[in-house]
Amino acid sequence: MVFSFSARLARGESRGDILLHAGKRSLILIALGIFVNAMPFVGPDIHTWRMEGVLQRIAVCYMIAAILVLYSDSRIQSAALVACLVGYWVILRFVPVPGFGIPTHDIPFMDPDRNIVAWLDRRLFPGRLYNGTRDPEGIISNIPAIGTALMGVLAGHWLKSARTARAKVLMLLCCGVFALCAGLLWNTRFPINKNLWTSSFVLLTGGFALIVLAVLYWILDIKNWRGLWTVPFLIFGMNAIVGFVADSLVYGPGYTFTATGPGGATLNWHQAAQAYLESWGLSTANASLIYSLTAVLCCWFLLWVLWRKRVFIKI
Repeated sequence: MVFSFSARLARGESRGDILLHAGKRSLILIALGIFVNAMPFVGPDIHTWRMEGVLQRIAVCYMIAAILVLYSDSRIQSAALVACLVGYWVILRFVPVPGFGIPTHDIPFMDPDRNIVAWLDRRLFPGRLYNGTRDPEGIISNIPAIGTALMGVLAGHWLKSARTARAKVLMLLCCGVFALCAGLLWNTRFPINKNLWTSSFVLLTGGFALIVLAVLYWILDIKNWRGLWTVPFLIFGMNAIVGFVADSLVYGPGYTFTATGPGGATLNWHQAAQAYLESWGLSTANASLIYSLTAVLCCWFLLWVLWRKRVFIKI
């Protein structure tokens, strides 16, 4: 956003036009997310379709971050990041959960089902949650996820600055290490938890992301070490949303359609494949790894075909 929005503004587009386009993209992402949740359309019941999801979260975070990028500077964006992380901790730690009480007093802090995030999701989307009683992409947990997006925005500001390439790498590394350490430290009071997207989880994963970004920037942009080894990653990156949707086409049937396992039992495709791999002498972990790698390769092959045809689907 930092790079693309500034380029569009330089071409004469207005902030309103860019914001309108961001809104359209967000709505498309939400629609795609619901489409992915409904896969593979085997006897679907529209009243049980999951409304929340990964693409829906990306849409929300993208839209909020777009507003901040267009109408504020890096200082306000930094303050918004802190507000998201601290504010989310305050909500989970101190706001009473209706019907259960106050966290740490009446109920355990971050109880899987008796937290404010799960409670609101059950109120808004009964019968539509990923885990039945809760959802890993809950409405309230979008707050710290916006913080994740803002960490990327701030990294973009730093990369776009006029500072030297060495200074950019060092700052990304320092910020990454600081965020990682801060996440581990906060973990003692606010546990790292992906399903609730806790603030410590944001700092830990954001720290790793910044470190990896610094290393890749040094390798690709400073040292210019590029070649065939980058192509597999480019194939994924050039059609990222298509790849995500393709993943549902691969995994959806695996958990829906059935087959006969090695013992004669009727299992879904994933369970049957897992059982056959284990019957061939593979451990449970290695069988799961083989299955997952095969699914990734199927998605990659589809994207490779699009790459060869020079077809790049954008939103």
